[in-house]
Amino acid sequence: MGRMMLLVIDSFGIGAMDDCRDYVPSDCRANTYKHIREAKKDELNIPTLYRLGLGALVDGKSAPETNAYGYSKLAHHGADTYLGHQEIAGSCPKKSNKRLMKEVHGQIKQALEAHGYEVAYPFSHCQVLLVNGAAVVADNLESSLGNIINVTADLKKMTFDELKKIGRIVRENVDTSRVIALGGPYTSIERILSCVKEKHKDQWGVDTPKAGVYGKGYMVYHMGYGVEIDKQFPMIAAKHGLKVYRLGKTADVLHGTGPAEPIVNTTELLARFSELYRKEEGNASFLVNIQETDLAGHAENVDWYCRLLNETDQWLQDFIPQMREEDILIIMADHGNDPTIGHSNHTREYVPIFIVGKKVKPVYIGMRETMADVGATLCDFYGLPKTKEGESFLDLILDRN
Repeated sequence: MGRMMLLVIDSFGIGAMDDCRDYVPSDCRANTYKHIREAKKDELNIPTLYRLGLGALVDGKSAPETNAYGYSKLAHHGADTYLGHQEIAGSCPKKSNKRLMKEVHGQIKQALEAHGYEVAYPFSHCQVLLVNGAAVVADNLESSLGNIINVTADLKKMTFDELKKIGRIVRENVDTSRVIALGGPYTSIERILSCVKEKHKDQWGVDTPKAGVYGKGYMVYHMGYGVEIDKQFPMIAAKHGLKVYRLGKTADVLHGTGPAEPIVNTTELLARFSELYRKEEGNASFLVNIQETDLAGHAENVDWYCRLLNETDQWLQDFIPQMREEDILIIMADHGNDPTIGHSNHTREYVPIFIVGKKVKPVYIGMRETMADVGATLCDFYGLPKTKEGESFLDLILDRN
């Protein structure tokens, strides 16, 4: 049987969505690809992506002759890597609300105590919670204000499984976009508490890098609002014995049971993908995210973004001819992150979809209403139960007679 693989070029949007005025009106001029091209001119050298359909989508060039292509709306609210990947996997997150701990600490404390946890306020001046003397529930300081609640633990005093249980209870009692349970074995609860600070008015949280949580032994578990992970492709696959590799950012933002390697460096990531693809003889799928393009967008670094696109394009030029007869590669993005727009945040843009394989028909799959169609197509390809949301486009791209 063939294998279907996914490569997400994180943040490689192709123009602001029509509903951009409902979110950030000033971002309605966003176009990550076009603005990088305008800034770098001939230094941007991505003939493979252009031939696969980028030219047809953006510049009205002729449709590709050897592969399928199209583009998609974002069905999740805003433009977010985590939420975007939940959508791609087949479960569209619900619309969340912005909350700070000052609003929700009481209900979280009550819920945790109902489950038998000891919950205290370690400070008199803010509503941060200390659970079982080992984990701190507080505002996330690294995302947008009110977007995320963090549960940060000393993993010498609490197991990661226990931390995840606490995280799930918090998740059930708040409607923020995410709850993140995270911890490390080379920090201490004393150090974590010493790094609690106020970033904006009434926003109190742990300065996670300063607390020494990241690094060796770091563990993290993301929980989105309204996300049904059991009805996403990776978890459906796990229940039916299909191995799914999660490489790059997908290792952090998608739930699953297969091999997971959160490689950030693009060169190392693509080399590892190639290596595992060659070695894997069994039935398997690969979900890969190139994170550095998104980091370049956040850094507003057009030069870096351009170099990463050139490298990815060259890798595709080398990899595609090596693909086996029955295999299929889907290449797409998850949102935009225009490095020229004047800020470092994600931009709400349409995302391209290119589908490559020797058996793939050269067709236009149109504009998809949700990126969940990709997760639905992955399940359809492997004969698995349907994802929570999304419509498969497998019959458009393959003759299955």
